Amino acid sequence: MRRQRASWVIAVAAVACAARPPAVATTTPATGALPGYGAEVASALLPAAGPAAMRDAERIPVGESPVRGRADALVTVVVFSDFQCPFCARVLPTLGALAERYGDDVRFVWKNNPLPFHDRARPAAEAAMVVFAKAGAEGFWRFHDALFANQRDLTTERLEDAAEAVGVPRAVLRAELASGRYAAQVDADMALARSVGATGTPNFFINGTQLTGAQPVERFVAVIDPVLALARAIAPRESAYAVMVANPVPAPEAPRPRGPAAPPSNPDPAQRLRVPVSGAPARGPATALVTMVVFSDFQCPFCERANRTITALRARYGADLRVVFRHEPLPFHPNARPAAEAALEARAQRGEAGFWAMHDLLFAHRTELDRPHLEGFARTLGLDLARFREALDQHTHEAAIVADEALAASAEATGTPHFFVNGLRVVGAQPEAVFVTAIDGARAAALAYLAAHPRTTRTAYYDTLMATADTTVRRAAPPAPADDPDRVYTVAPNPAAPAFGPVQARVNIDHFTDFECPFCARVGPTIAQIRARYGDRVRFRWRHYPLSFHDHSMIAAEAAQEVFVQQGNDGFDRYREALFAHQRELSREDLERYAGEQGVDLARLRAALDGHTHQALIRRDMAAADATGASIGTPAFFIAGRFVAGALPFEEFQQRIDAALAAAR
Repeated sequence: MRRQRASWVIAVAAVACAARPPAVATTTPATGALPGYGAEVASALLPAAGPAAMRDAERIPVGESPVRGRADALVTVVVFSDFQCPFCARVLPTLGALAERYGDDVRFVWKNNPLPFHDRARPAAEAAMVVFAKAGAEGFWRFHDALFANQRDLTTERLEDAAEAVGVPRAVLRAELASGRYAAQVDADMALARSVGATGTPNFFINGTQLTGAQPVERFVAVIDPVLALARAIAPRESAYAVMVANPVPAPEAPRPRGPAAPPSNPDPAQRLRVPVSGAPARGPATALVTMVVFSDFQCPFCERANRTITALRARYGADLRVVFRHEPLPFHPNARPAAEAALEARAQRGEAGFWAMHDLLFAHRTELDRPHLEGFARTLGLDLARFREALDQHTHEAAIVADEALAASAEATGTPHFFVNGLRVVGAQPEAVFVTAIDGARAAALAYLAAHPRTTRTAYYDTLMATADTTVRRAAPPAPADDPDRVYTVAPNPAAPAFGPVQARVNIDHFTDFECPFCARVGPTIAQIRARYGDRVRFRWRHYPLSFHDHSMIAAEAAQEVFVQQGNDGFDRYREALFAHQRELSREDLERYAGEQGVDLARLRAALDGHTHQALIRRDMAAADATGASIGTPAFFIAGRFVAGALPFEEFQQRIDAALAAAR
């Protein structure tokens, strides 16, 4: 009890954004305490027999959306949100505080509003709707919490991991997403957002009264208190939501700020932070050139994946790498904190070897961390079971865990896993290559420093580095302003680019793409519509822009360019469609197989790939895109020189192409 409530105190006090989202009851009956809440709060939020469920409202319907809280709650907070939006993550502890304050008088309704400049928000929203359909409200909210806890890592693979963790197999998620029906659900939510003026995220409607942005608890209370008072006076009770949405209470005027607004939580990854290691479990010698501190959670699927990467890194770097473990059990993982206590008790009884032995067992059995299994692991390791049970019952190691959580909060290490490599931040379960780059850089810097300071020993190096490291988080530079839609950019031509449409076409479109990018695949049908509608009036040129974090995108571009050389535009089109249809299968062997299936000369293809024949051309395409000065991602389009970003609907392209054609007359 004390432990669960303490987690919430830490979360709200530290405003630890995505690391500590609220865990509120679903509308499905359940038993036992809810993750992240004390038992008394959890039971207060569980559905119970009593007043009838609220009637729905016409202007802002709850409909079939995911709900946290009782169906008969007098106050309904409809949340228009975006899984990739940092402000949506920041407000989660506030919503948790509201749930605790108002109990069964409040419920929360999720509505999707993925913003177009968040490239992973739309796929996350559609995946969440699949999870809701297949795993119900409980599965949805667990998925929701996992995504916000690892907001910077919303790749397709991570979405599939999170779905599988709540009982939705990868194959099911892929098949359901391919059906398109969940895209329609997201579109409906977005249309509702537009109709009620929810133009940004997060956006809230409290029984119809709008509140915009990641506001503090006090601003919500200022709205909810009068709304709740009026709702109590409405009869019949179940009509309160529909009546108040039709006649919303005016929102109170926002207080004037007394000083400059706090900057958004956007830590600078180039900043070296002071992250002490004293007293923490460590693997690797104190003489290591590189110390990697990991804030982790034994129940987190992303931490489990990162742990496999850490194992590979330790094998790669040997005595040059020291791994230091810090605890950050997330409140919506009910078994994470007892698992952390178990690991610390193993350390208390058997030292460092005991800790790491328990650590490995816990990650090997991440889905089996209940009390009987923890005691089973203790037996396996030969621990004193009586002492082990007493430590877990009395929360003997609570202070050590809270100290790690406080350190995480001070470093804004929100979400797990979170790493500091010689004090430099790396967020999430990144590919091994990301860590290799960070560690190689840290190792080279260490060697250079030690060569210049021969009196500093390898053992003293990390402490020396930390002595001058920052203790306050610095913010990254603000994002560049949005591209001017009326600006005409100059795009260097590529005569060797695959194309359709005549050279003398009135409008040229340069399309920069990445064969591993899911949004580039999604825009394919729209491009087909453009070709069908505009014919000879438009010349469409394919340009390469393989993103560095896509492992196979460069070699896929090289293969596609070789197919173009051998088979022209038609061959390129067929090969392009094959690559986009098999985006998760783009190994060298796969690329050769697709080429063989359409009659490409494989000897010439292999020679081109081995010799990187087309890489210089691909890099010229990338340089041409970068030289425009536009904020390039993929897919990116220049329509008669005007920049368009993302997999937009056909109607958006139609509007821009029609304007370009009219201007070309």
